[in-house]
Parts: sequence; structure tokens; C-alpha cells
Amino acid sequence: MAHVRLFRHYIHLPFVILGLIDFIVLVCAFSLAVFFRFFGDVSFFTQSITYIYPSALVFAGLNLLVMTAIGVHQSRVDEGLSGMMLRTIMALILSIPLSLTAFLIADDWLWYLGGGGIITTASVFGFFLLGIFRTVFFTVVGDEAFKRDVLVLGAGYRAKQLLEDLRTPFNRKGFNLVGFAPIPGEPVEVPAQHLINVSGSLHRYVLNKPVREIVVAVDDRRKGLPMEDLLECKMEGVRIVDGAAFYERESRKVALEMITHGWLVFSDGFTVSSVAGAGKRALDILTSAALLLVSSPLILLTILAIKIEDGLSAPIFYSQERVGLGGRVFKVHKFRSMRTDAEKDGAVWARKNDTRVTRVGEFIRKVRIDELPQIFNVLNGTMAFVGPRPERPMFVEQLAEKIPFYNERHRVKPGITGWAQLCFAYADNEEDSREKLRYDLYYIKNQSLLLDLLVIIQTVEVVLFKKGSR
Repeated sequence: MAHVRLFRHYIHLPFVILGLIDFIVLVCAFSLAVFFRFFGDVSFFTQSITYIYPSALVFAGLNLLVMTAIGVHQSRVDEGLSGMMLRTIMALILSIPLSLTAFLIADDWLWYLGGGGIITTASVFGFFLLGIFRTVFFTVVGDEAFKRDVLVLGAGYRAKQLLEDLRTPFNRKGFNLVGFAPIPGEPVEVPAQHLINVSGSLHRYVLNKPVREIVVAVDDRRKGLPMEDLLECKMEGVRIVDGAAFYERESRKVALEMITHGWLVFSDGFTVSSVAGAGKRALDILTSAALLLVSSPLILLTILAIKIEDGLSAPIFYSQERVGLGGRVFKVHKFRSMRTDAEKDGAVWARKNDTRVTRVGEFIRKVRIDELPQIFNVLNGTMAFVGPRPERPMFVEQLAEKIPFYNERHRVKPGITGWAQLCFAYADNEEDSREKLRYDLYYIKNQSLLLDLLVIIQTVEVVLFKKGSR
């Protein structure tokens, strides 16, 4: 398997393995720093190892947490090893104050985190060791490691959708596409170069080819699936998976064109227990309170900047009606980033290089400071910290008429940040909203405390690298 599933969320297996390797390497780097700083004698060091490892484990864990927050491992896909190592440097630097804070909190057992020199030396050792082990890992593993050979049964509309959405290098992380096998009576819409000729039975073809997974993506199953053939393949150890489930797993979004109400009813997910709901609410309150405490200086500086630019009488906040849980309308609060007369002609989509945005507004939008007042929406329960972004009533009405299942995003509380914000840029038209709905439905289907924590951590990357802001 090229993916593991933790708490209903798919994680690419090489990232899990690489994270474990990084953790072990960082533990070793810290141990080396302590050895050269305090010991120098191997036998004495090994006798004292139980006193050293609590600090080493905390050091490695905090560094791995920051690496996850700024997308170090995922950056390998788009930026290569050099970009990955540049982000690693940033993560190691950002982790130093966290390690020192951990020592202040637990100085009775994290003795070796007390010295800034140890942490700095361990970070330097860690950087070079990570570079060496990652180079070896990618050289040994190669780009094709952990990938499965996948055959798609079907060559109609659904199969064409799979081909178009999953053939990009970004999405095809976990599989090699063998080809599409048409079934009798189904119109062929997949280009000829992607078709394969299955002479004889599908079972015989699988025995002669290294196919590990068959994706069923036919337009109408009532016209007849080779069920006995598929059963034979399954008994040979070949995984049989529905096209919509395959799409969800590989792209981390839901295929709107491939799902029906029946799929929503019978598919796994779309459930939250009362315990998980209470846990999510507790996480919302704790995260919002912590963010409010940390961001207080930024909030005061933003208020001052708005007043300096627009005058003492200018409003600081901008309140707007949005659609929340169950379709109920509530008011969301933001720092005002546009001119006071920005919507004198009515509501319009936000645009790139929007001339209505003020100079202060342009900056606070890029670093997401304008969203900070929504902390109070989270505290009063109208929003969650993680969830689909709330939309304006008039846009919801328009989009719900044109996009199937659009109102399903109102099954959960809207959020300050969300899965769609991490995975897709700003939506400023109907097609973008359709794409973001795919990610929102994935979140609603697979929501868990783990996924919420992952979104919160990786939102740091969005803020630092200005992804999706407009």
C-alpha cells in the first residue's frame, strides 16, 4: 500500500517513513551534540543514556512538528531536495525557542535542553545528517517506490474524469497507471493511447501483468460488470476499489462528477460522535484562546495601522453576513481591508489585485491578519477553528443552484482555516468554488481531531508562504 489511513485521513506512506527516519536522525543528532559537549567517553555516555533520551525525544518531536507545519516533506514534490532542505533550515531555527520553552516548563527532566549551545549544535548536526540520510533514502527508494500498478476498468465519462484529474505529477504520487480497459456496450471517451486491449479474461491479464489494483470506473454498472472475473482477481490478492473512493484517496478530495446521493449514504464517513464533537469544541476553544494571546500585539498594531491610514473616525472592523451550520446566517468579523465604500454597488467576488483593497489591507490579507477577529466567532460558537470557509448568502444561493451537493458544506460549522484553504488557492468564481467544494466534502466526510490538528499545523505554512491569500 502506498497510503496509510489514520483516523479516516489518507497519508502517503513515503512521507510517514521519511518522517520516522527524520525523527531517528534528529534523536541521534541531539545525542551526538550532548556526547561531544559533556561526555567524550563512549562507556560513560551509554551508561547515562536514559537521562539523555527524554531531552532527545522532545527535541526531535518539536522539530518534526515544525517541519510538518511548514510543509517540509511535501515540498519534495514541488521544490525538490534543495527546496526541502531550505525549509528544513527554517524549521530547525524555529524549533530552537520551542525547545528552550519546553525546558522552562519541565526543567526537572529535560536537563539537556537548558543550554542554548546544545540545541544549536544539535540543530547543525541535524541539518547535515538529515541531508545525508534523505539523499540516500531518495537514491535507494527512487521515484517509483511504493507505487502500485493500477488498471482502470471502464473507458467512459467517469474514466475520462479520472484520467484528467489524476494524471498530473502532483496527484500521481502513489500509483502508475497501466491503462483503461473498456467494457462492452460503454461509449469510449478515453483517448486511444491510454486504452489497453484485455484479450481474454481480466483475470488472465492480471496474472501476466504486475497489476496490484483495479479501479472500477464504469458509467452504468447495470449494463454488466465481469463480477466473476473481478472476484478471481480479488482472490489473487488484487485490490478492487470503486472509482470515487480511488479518486478521494489519491487526490484528498471528493469527485463531484462521480458521486450520487446513494454514494453519500453508503460510503464510510460523514459521522461525528458526541465525544469527537466535544473534543473538537475543546480544541477550538484552546486553539482560539492561545492564538488570541499570541496575536494580541499584532491586533493592536493592526488597529493602529488602520487608524493611521484611514483616520481616527474610520471603522476598524468589517462585519458581514455569512451562512453557517445548518444554513443559518450569522455575522463574521474581520479587520477592514477594503475602502469603506468598497461595496457601494453591491457584493462582488474578491479579485486578484483588487483596487478596493487599502495598503494596510493588502498586507494583512497576505499574512491572514485580517481573519484574526474571527477568533471571537469561534469562542461564541458560530464558527469552528477548522472547517469550510463561510460564504455570503447571495453567493450561496447562486452556487447551490449550479453546483451539486453545495449545501452539504453547511453540515458542519464554518472555520477560520480549512482543508480547502491548504489545498487550493482563493476561490473567486463558480469553477473555483466547485473545486473547493471537492476539498470541503473530503473534510466533512473524513473529519477527525487528527485532521483538525493537521490543518491547524499546516496553516502555519499558508501564513509563512502566503499560499491562497488574496
